[in-house]
Amino acid sequence: MGMAKSLGLETPFAMIAGSEIFSLEMSKTEALTQSFRKAIGVRIKEETEVIEGEVVEVQIDRPASSGVASKSGKLTMKTTDMETVKLGRSFSRSRDYDAMGAQTKFVQCPEGELQKRKEVVHWFLALFTGDTGEIRSEVREQIDTKVAEWREEGKAEIVPVHMLDIECFSFLNRALENEMSPILVVATNRGVTTIRGTNQKSPHGIPIDLLDRLLIISTQPYTDEDIRKILEIRCQEEDVEMNEEAKQLLTLIGRDTSLRYAIHLITAAALSCQKRKGKVVEIEDVNRVYRLFLDARRSMQYLVEYQSQYMFSEPIEADGEEEQDAMQS
Repeated sequence: MGMAKSLGLETPFAMIAGSEIFSLEMSKTEALTQSFRKAIGVRIKEETEVIEGEVVEVQIDRPASSGVASKSGKLTMKTTDMETVKLGRSFSRSRDYDAMGAQTKFVQCPEGELQKRKEVVHWFLALFTGDTGEIRSEVREQIDTKVAEWREEGKAEIVPVHMLDIECFSFLNRALENEMSPILVVATNRGVTTIRGTNQKSPHGIPIDLLDRLLIISTQPYTDEDIRKILEIRCQEEDVEMNEEAKQLLTLIGRDTSLRYAIHLITAAALSCQKRKGKVVEIEDVNRVYRLFLDARRSMQYLVEYQSQYMFSEPIEADGEEEQDAMQS
């Protein structure tokens, strides 16, 4: 989401998860194809001739005979706008005694020639929009042919954009070879694991041939200062006032457990502060909600300790515990 925001509104952004491509209504390759085409924007440029200026005089000739419906008139202007949008009143008319509202806008009288050429840019934010199910390949070929024709004429530009998380690697390998393919961003939190649908293992669960095409961005764990800044931003978004001691404790909780759990405690601590009719969240509020709501590690320890008292509980093996500890660390 941060990447989509930094790209801006004019850049189409298609974000999907791997589970979204499995549907009974369409095949996996069709879902991926539609997502790819959603992430391709087309900017079409064309030049139009306009006459722009200030209207000086309007004369309407009304015929003497009331039976004649047609009317004629004369429009005298320094310039005129052939578009249907009224820009405003000229500054030269601002001192005229005329009834006008607060919404009236004054603009400068245009300079230069009356007839001008302007470049108009039309945006098609995606080559595919809407839910129409399966789309025939012939329809896509016609669209691609027209867009290619516009590109050769210089009317259209292809705007690439980013996409997030796909698991159909064989289709992606072929789709990335298309000249209009967008930039692909794959997010994963897996280590060396089995490739889905096969018995082979590879880094991140991605085939080696696709992994060779990717530029891998390394990530580092958050420091205490980073966690504190993120929590402060979250407090501002939720309009929660918190003193320094509570922020320090929440930072330690986020470091020892998880950042997501610490963010959830902000809302809970604010509700605890409201219950005692306070205005600023203090360290007692954070301690209270920390005792009430467990994080994943404490919840697992609780289940291990009282697993015999739960229904349909299976004993946890030692290997499973070691794997859980390795995942948490």
